[in-house]
Amino acid sequence: MKYFFFLLLFGLSLNLAAQECDYAEKFTDSLGTYKSTKDYVISEKNFAGKSSYIFFKLINSSGTPILNFQSIQKSADFIKATCFDGNSKLYLQLENGKIITLIHDTDESCGTMVRIEEENKYSRYLAGNFLFLTGSIEDLKSSPISLLRVKSVTEITDFIVKKEFVSELTGKTYQPSVYFMNYLKCIED
Repeated sequence: MKYFFFLLLFGLSLNLAAQECDYAEKFTDSLGTYKSTKDYVISEKNFAGKSSYIFFKLINSSGTPILNFQSIQKSADFIKATCFDGNSKLYLQLENGKIITLIHDTDESCGTMVRIEEENKYSRYLAGNFLFLTGSIEDLKSSPISLLRVKSVTEITDFIVKKEFVSELTGKTYQPSVYFMNYLKCIED
């Protein structure tokens, strides 16, 4: 009887720990295959009328793994431009001490800013695709991340990666520190 309960408990824990792959897009055409996961909130800050959000999305474009990085900022004040170019990088510090570097795909982007009249706020959106270096995917699968450093054209910004939080934007619970451990499998061939 104890053996039965142990197996039942073990099976339930495996089922709860498994993350399903939820795709935003998945198709094959004459140019190749394309898969992308849905946007995932990695960081969220809301303070004194200013909001900022960081989203990740994993992409496999004909066998090339890509991390899509998105930043959204809202404020009543003007928001300065942040740009990505060929020298831009993302650094991910793992809990095991390793630092993983992702390089920007060289398409220069400064994002867009929009005035939201009904909220009396500005909103700035910036997105960029970053490529994984050889061997980095295996490291990301084996250890949670603790820090995200974004190196843009004009500045370096650090974000502490939380183990878990409830998003004010979506109301959902996110576990950004284990994002790669849970979702890299979704873009493997």
